[in-house]
Amino acid sequence: MEAGQSRSEARTGLLNGIAAYGMWGLVPLFWPLLKPAGAGEILAHRMVWSLAVVGVALLFVRRWAWAGELLRDRRRLGLVIVAAAVITVNWGVYIWAVNAGHVVEASLGYFINPLVTIAMGVLLLGERLRPVQWAAVGVGLAAVLVLAFGYGQPPWISLILAFSFATYGLVKKKVNLGGLESLAAETAIQFVPALAYLLWIGAQGESTFGDGAGHATLLAATGVVTALPLVCFGAAAIRVPLSTLGLLQYLAPVFQFLLGILYFHEAMPPERWAGFALVWLALTLLTWDALRTARRGRIALAEQEARATAATEAEPQASQPEPAA
Repeated sequence: MEAGQSRSEARTGLLNGIAAYGMWGLVPLFWPLLKPAGAGEILAHRMVWSLAVVGVALLFVRRWAWAGELLRDRRRLGLVIVAAAVITVNWGVYIWAVNAGHVVEASLGYFINPLVTIAMGVLLLGERLRPVQWAAVGVGLAAVLVLAFGYGQPPWISLILAFSFATYGLVKKKVNLGGLESLAAETAIQFVPALAYLLWIGAQGESTFGDGAGHATLLAATGVVTALPLVCFGAAAIRVPLSTLGLLQYLAPVFQFLLGILYFHEAMPPERWAGFALVWLALTLLTWDALRTARRGRIALAEQEARATAATEAEPQASQPEPAA
């Protein structure tokens, strides 16, 4: 019964993980629906409506104790402010990139994000890399140089998205809040300036929120588009191994890349294919190294448990008195 329940939990986690990264991968189909709203207006609506959706979710699950603890901890609160600022940059650049016809370049940002995260771990946290990880970072750097040649300039959109999201992940790790709680705290910080911006463009007659009920509903749906994948991700994170999540994370940029080529018909000259091929080679090296390391860890743990079990079973025999002559 327990084994069946465990398999059911793992299957539920896997489906939630696929749903989360699938939604993140297909979100480029959503942002163009919000035109003629500009990236700034869409971003502001995303902040405002995300707080509303997450607030309702927190009311439902009745988790509020974290808010008081966060307000009393100035260090963590400062980190949340940094996280809110960084994710604002990430969201804004991504929305602009999609609606400006740069979906492929945006997908590249999330392909190279693991490489940037590793590089930041070395530079900022003093982490030591294994040889394969060094090779992956080197191949990733070569890919950026090839793509810079292909684009005629560094792939700024990709680099901004990758570095902003890597920084966001680093800060969130230090804050150590759950997914819903973290998004609630960040959007609460974003809410006032976002609402002020919406009111200002409304007073200027530049808001598109009044362009019909359908358009207003789509703008309000930005909150659901932001929160729903996060809920699915949270359900996956507690049910599947980290190595599985690490593999699933590539679904999002793969979907984005395919959408950019097949749906939005963006150009892919040979030098861009070469750059992407190098990125995929780097990610293959990283994935292989991570799976190999995880397998070695499991084998070492199993051997340690076997030795501990053998030692435990041997103790009663050693303590028995010798039979009388």
